[in-house]
Amino acid sequence: MQARPAALVLLDAVLRERRILSQVDVPAEGPQAARAARLADSVLRNLGAVDAVLGPYFTRKPQLPVLNILRLGAVELLVHGEDAHGVLNDLVGIAKSGPRTRKASGLVNAVLRKVAIEGAERFAAAPPQRVPPWIDKALRKRIGAEGIAAMERAHAKMPPLDLTARDGALDIPLAERLPTGSYRLHRHVQVTTLPGFAEGAFWVQDAAAALPVRLLGDVAGKTVLDLCAAPGGKTMQLAAAGANVTALDISGPRMTRVAENLARTGLKATLLTGDAFQHRGGYDAVLLDAPCTATGTIRRHPDLPFLKTEQEVEPLTKLQMRLLDHALSLLNAGGTLVYCTCSLLPVEGAFQITAAFKRHPGLRVIPTDPLALGGDPEWASAEGGLRLLPSFWPERGGMDGFYMAALSLS
Repeated sequence: MQARPAALVLLDAVLRERRILSQVDVPAEGPQAARAARLADSVLRNLGAVDAVLGPYFTRKPQLPVLNILRLGAVELLVHGEDAHGVLNDLVGIAKSGPRTRKASGLVNAVLRKVAIEGAERFAAAPPQRVPPWIDKALRKRIGAEGIAAMERAHAKMPPLDLTARDGALDIPLAERLPTGSYRLHRHVQVTTLPGFAEGAFWVQDAAAALPVRLLGDVAGKTVLDLCAAPGGKTMQLAAAGANVTALDISGPRMTRVAENLARTGLKATLLTGDAFQHRGGYDAVLLDAPCTATGTIRRHPDLPFLKTEQEVEPLTKLQMRLLDHALSLLNAGGTLVYCTCSLLPVEGAFQITAAFKRHPGLRVIPTDPLALGGDPEWASAEGGLRLLPSFWPERGGMDGFYMAALSLS
């Protein structure tokens, strides 16, 4: 299958079937599969703005298969700058070949012709894809309307590729070394073709996701539990820093991926698959990257706003609370726990820490100085942790949303 029809299959899987984009098999191969994935990603990332462009061209919203063809065409014309003749010819042909879209092929042709002529100005004036109302509600009091708008602008941009170096340094052409130590590539590349990949010199890891390990300080020679470890980026960081790492996750397939990553990088860790609540033992440090709504990763996964719901929040926050309590029970005296989530929601971040203070009178936050990590003062959270937003570092390409805090219990 060619890229455009394959991209439409992916869009249908997300917008109609409510399936996670990364878990949908692309019905194409090689370069066509890669292009299809990029097209679907681009449509989802720009859906709100594209729909604002398309809306005035029809009095009644077309059915989803037709609308997705129009969305794809508009994105190719307005975002990718593709030749109008080729886009129209191909997409009208796709519409004619589908039983659910055949009768709308004339509409597809007429609308996309108008978009090609006059859509650019309307697209430039359209707001970026909005965050879902339940996320907006949770954040507006804390970061304000402009903070939300800045975050939405960050979500609309294709994120750069961040790498963590096994040995602390990389020699990759055009890779920018960030102040926090990660390496960033601003161009689209096939990761496996980069120099050093086969030798395990690096792994893909957003700059924000690479910071929680650093809150543990020097871990060389220490016993460290990476709780909820898959896919293993933090496990590899800990192993590369000289820790005696135990990585635990409930998912067998995801732990297989951790094993593969460790094998490629030549790093060592003890891997366990099982229920975290059944695990016992004492550790000098525990890193808990707790299951969460993953709302902080929308810039990398633009399908999430169409899949996640507010109903997921309460069960996850209850699980986070239980995991945090259990993680504290696994610490040796004087040990350190780092709690983190790739979530934008305060209830999955700072609120978990302040609630834990009430359950554990001896619990305290080990204050983190963002400047010492290569960050900015605005990263600091009131209780002593870090609150990172996608809108931070806009001149560098942003970062994932993350919360993290280092804790000790006396």
